[in-house]
Amino acid sequence: MVKDFPLLPLEKILKEAGKEVGADRVALSAVKEMKNTLLEISDKIAVEAVAASHHAKRVTVKREDIAMAVR
Repeated sequence: MVKDFPLLPLEKILKEAGKEVGADRVALSAVKEMKNTLLEISDKIAVEAVAASHHAKRVTVKREDIAMAVR
């Protein structure tokens, strides 16, 4: 799993979402939890996408594999 993932883009996403409900600040712990959760979800999607490409007898993971893994 990727360990070195920038926090700033996630903080921006959370702050933008917070504007809609009136939350002006985002705790660092919330940003880190978002990072961990997204990495876990991404890891599961990647495993399923690789399995899909393997099933199709390909060594390249394609957009369709990712789309299928998300469904």
